[in-house]
Amino acid sequence: MKYFFQSLYTRGRLFQVLWACSGLFVLAFFWPFLLLPAQVLAGGAALLFLVDLVLLYGRTSGDSLEAERLVPERFSNGDDNPVRLRLKSKLDYGVDFELYEEFPVQFQKRDFVLRGKLSPRGCFEYSYVLRPLERGDYRFGYVLVYISSSLGFFSRRHRLAAPAEVKVYPSFLQMRRYELMAISNRLSDVGVKKIRRLGHHNEFDQIRDYIQGDDVRTLNWKATARKGHLMVNQYQDEKAQQVYCVIDMGRTMRMPFGGMTLVDYAINTSLVLANIALLRHDKAGLLTFDHRLRSFLPARRQGRQMQALMELLYKQEPSYGEHNLEALYAQVRRQIPQRSLLVLFTSFESLESARRQFPLLSALAARHLLMVVFFENHEVQALQYAQAADTQGIYRQALAEKTAGDKRQLVKALEQRGIAAVLTSPEKLTVAAVNRYLEYKSRGLL
Repeated sequence: MKYFFQSLYTRGRLFQVLWACSGLFVLAFFWPFLLLPAQVLAGGAALLFLVDLVLLYGRTSGDSLEAERLVPERFSNGDDNPVRLRLKSKLDYGVDFELYEEFPVQFQKRDFVLRGKLSPRGCFEYSYVLRPLERGDYRFGYVLVYISSSLGFFSRRHRLAAPAEVKVYPSFLQMRRYELMAISNRLSDVGVKKIRRLGHHNEFDQIRDYIQGDDVRTLNWKATARKGHLMVNQYQDEKAQQVYCVIDMGRTMRMPFGGMTLVDYAINTSLVLANIALLRHDKAGLLTFDHRLRSFLPARRQGRQMQALMELLYKQEPSYGEHNLEALYAQVRRQIPQRSLLVLFTSFESLESARRQFPLLSALAARHLLMVVFFENHEVQALQYAQAADTQGIYRQALAEKTAGDKRQLVKALEQRGIAAVLTSPEKLTVAAVNRYLEYKSRGLL
């Protein structure tokens, strides 16, 4: 009985009939000949109400409907992830339905409703996509389905598809997309430049037949004389070099762009860059820090390295404290003795605060190949080129131009000290980082 009252809902048609019966009884008070029609109407309505309830509750609670929510084992952060709903009726008659999905609280989505008709023993399927903007555990609730018969006086609520948890990981979909492009040698399709190789600083691979277009400087004259036709030396990139993604977890990296924080953009790019490095037979590692060392994963080429990277990045959250490059320098000197490529993802509040870090950055660059990656501010750029309407607008525009100019000066100041600097927008971060890594490989700087 408790379940009956908890799952039973009235509909507008019920109140329309009740108002009609009540109105007819009121009129019968003044015109008694209307009393009999009013009683007949009330009795017929009561009978129809009973029939409607029998149609809705004639089966046990778990037998009339089935619902299934098909979700991936894990979601990819910042990407569209497909979800499919499947609803099946076991009733011998058609019903109308309203379906409500209980989304994870992170999406703050409250307006999702599907309405339709289910034919006798029919099925209904619907697909939609969800785009998470933060990593972590996401919990789906029930699928709530309200069904009503053709009479439409009542509706019955079904709580179907048991709650489910989905973990949101860094963008492995983006990583796979770049991986496929790298394997098929089509990275240029996503904006990665083809870098011309300079000199022969790469490792010798094999001697093969000359093909039109090969560099004549690679001709192997001894092999040519032996074989009687042109032979060339083939080279490949040097292998087993170390690439570390170093992610700043300080408060400046909490700044949001497009719903995601700078940390999430850096994490997604680190996953792609590490995977590309492993495909190029290099070793990939990770280091995160704020005022202290947060996590460290040594650079390896093992088969499970990408899974280890993903699990480690999944748990990373930025703090509200300042970053400490002194602690970073001490840990790098202790943990990474071999010369490596350090890709430092960070954000500087001002040119003055960055200049205070120059000695530490120069010390890192003296022992390793250091690349500092920091971000352009879209809002500042939009303000810089906006039309100023008043004095306050002119002041804001001047301040935006100064901020953008400081970022450009910072790039020049770093490059003057022999430190590679990449200034990019968050959405172009992955392409910019992969381009620079491939450039270093082609120039033999690692």
